[in-house]
Amino acid sequence: MSELARAAELLDGAGALLICAGAGMGVDSGLPDFRGGEGFWRAYPPYARLGLRFEELADPRHFADDPELAWGFYGHRLSLYRKTVPHEGFRILRELGARLPGGTGVFTSNVDGQFQEAGFGLVSEVHGSIHHLQCLAGCTRAIWPAPEETDVSIDPETMRAVPPLPSCPRCGGLARPNILMFGDDSWVPDRGQAQLQELTAWRRTARDLVVVELGAGQAIPTVRRYAELASAATGALIRINPREPEIRHDRGVSIAAGALETLTALAAATGPGSPRA
Repeated sequence: MSELARAAELLDGAGALLICAGAGMGVDSGLPDFRGGEGFWRAYPPYARLGLRFEELADPRHFADDPELAWGFYGHRLSLYRKTVPHEGFRILRELGARLPGGTGVFTSNVDGQFQEAGFGLVSEVHGSIHHLQCLAGCTRAIWPAPEETDVSIDPETMRAVPPLPSCPRCGGLARPNILMFGDDSWVPDRGQAQLQELTAWRRTARDLVVVELGAGQAIPTVRRYAELASAATGALIRINPREPEIRHDRGVSIAAGALETLTALAAATGPGSPRA
């Protein structure tokens, strides 16, 4: 039996579906791949000229030391994510989960809000969301949605933001995205923790849970570890990853392909009357 057929068999026997998604899930929606310096620089040529890597830009200190640089990067991403349409794989996953008695939950490291845009309700964003803001100075622990009018003007040559920059409605100081960055000790995790608690409560009641992991790499293995933990008792893990698909055979199924390609094939292979390879 092929890996795809094994995955389809797991889904046909599922009572609930847990989706664990990393950055690779967004590639088929046209979002840039930040894997390695070269991938990031292809997406953002001005940063290549400056010699700045993703890890250097995703540093909270820039909001205090150089807010135009910081909001140039995050403001561009906010605009990009707002315009992005979730690819067809999101619909496939939603429909697969909708026919299960236990429903669907999502655990993701992505900050782009694609799952909510695609209609998923139970979503745990472990690294926060670019669509939400917090006060840089910490005058409050409040987290608020980025207003629709938050449209940061950016110089395309320098990728620096042009004031005015997003501000805190309480103190008037600078706001920052409610995203967990590198070396970030000022991120307010309250929203993410509440989401995770809700997902955990759902998981405890889910029966015959099948985990589908998509585009989650090993560089920051948060999503892979969660997927492995959630499926440890059953081995009902479907890992979909074109670059790092490795998995122990007794822990689940490994498919070395992209998210949209694989989900399209699984949609055709699951359900009543589906073929088995």
